[in-house]
Amino acid sequence: MRVLVTGVAGQLGHDVCNELAARGIEAAGSDLHPSYAGCADGSPVTAMPYFSMDITDKESVQSVIGAYAPDAVVHCAAWTAVDAAEDEENIAKVRAINAGGTENIARACRDLDAKMVYLSTDYVFDGQGDTPWEPDCRDYRPLNVYGQTKLEGEQAVSSILDKYFIVRIAWVFGKNGKNFIKTMLQLGKTHDSLRVVCDQIGTPTYTLDLARLLVDMIETDRYGYYHATNAELPGDAREDGCRTGYISWYDFTKEIFRQAAALGHPEYLPENLSVTPVTTAEYGLSKAKRPFNSRLAKEKLAGSGFTPLPDWQDALHRYLLEIEF
Repeated sequence: MRVLVTGVAGQLGHDVCNELAARGIEAAGSDLHPSYAGCADGSPVTAMPYFSMDITDKESVQSVIGAYAPDAVVHCAAWTAVDAAEDEENIAKVRAINAGGTENIARACRDLDAKMVYLSTDYVFDGQGDTPWEPDCRDYRPLNVYGQTKLEGEQAVSSILDKYFIVRIAWVFGKNGKNFIKTMLQLGKTHDSLRVVCDQIGTPTYTLDLARLLVDMIETDRYGYYHATNAELPGDAREDGCRTGYISWYDFTKEIFRQAAALGHPEYLPENLSVTPVTTAEYGLSKAKRPFNSRLAKEKLAGSGFTPLPDWQDALHRYLLEIEF
């Protein structure tokens, strides 16, 4: 098998390439940059073949994918700056990347009869209620430009291809790039109190765990829509009031600091750093509407023979051991 991974300078593309290399699968990465621009960590992705490709340019996509002739494309590239997507001057560009770029890749995959994995988001739903969203739910009502354009990408893939995996994820963190955990750890070093939103509920996704699942998927023909975030532990709350099942950003922050302190960083102890829960309305600031309900039902993974991702607290622990802070 030969696999092309888009968005290799990002968190997920980086880990997918390394997972492919670990399994001995021939792979190449692509991104908009002239050369690989991800973290220079010496991992296999930094040395594997790389193609500069503008996914919004149909000819660029056809040229690169046609020449490399992959058996599968894992499409990680996307515009993910949710608030900036709302700016009038950015909307056309966001749509060109998330919808048009995805359509270009889907058409190139169709020409080669190649499989395609498209990474989507809980933002395709309206985020209301408290019931986990099922992967085959079609009750789409995105709240913002990012969600709408990612939905348009989904629709392009499903209308053009038969051999596709549409995988929705949420609250992503990985080694290569910025994410919520890194932001909180940095803020915790420079502040003695933080306000964090407590009424948006979901679970995070560790790119290292997700990459393994995606490579498992392309080795099969069990196509369709899936949800993949790290698992929730049983139960609703711990003694400190934080959730152990689906969580809020506040719960996530508390656990980040608890684990960081346990790893020998006393600046994150409660006596040195207070974290106050606030509602989305109280927090303000965001240009884009955020979903309150980001719960994603993941039972279809096991039902289709795939191994679900480990629980999110275990994922967080392994991640903190990987990064410097």
